[in-house]
Amino acid sequence: MLIKVVVDAVFSTQQYQMAKRLLDAAALRHDALASNIANVETPGYKRIDLAPDFQTHLNEAFQSKDQQAFVNLVPTVAEDMTAAAVRPDGNNVSMDKELMEVNRNSEEYQFLTQYLSSNLQQIRAAISSQNNG
Repeated sequence: MLIKVVVDAVFSTQQYQMAKRLLDAAALRHDALASNIANVETPGYKRIDLAPDFQTHLNEAFQSKDQQAFVNLVPTVAEDMTAAAVRPDGNNVSMDKELMEVNRNSEEYQFLTQYLSSNLQQIRAAISSQNNG
């Protein structure tokens, strides 16, 4: 019974749900950044990134304190409308910016995986204490 209480407590927190969605977003963003790098020389290619409304919806879900809002929140990618063309053919991918963003996104992803891992370690500790107790 204690294990169920701990599992429910860990998985139902707003912070855990938010971290899961942010981890999904970071993984999707990595794919978008990789696509940008792969297309740095493609004429007319337009840079993509995490859709800007994701942060807005994430904030709304957090403010609402509704767990279902996090479940329904799905990150998507969209064309980066703020990126200016860097080549005469209209391509707006800057390799320097993409590499910097990949590095930043990797750091965020690593932080989120460590946070979620610590939550899972709490469950493991509860199971161990239940089996030893």
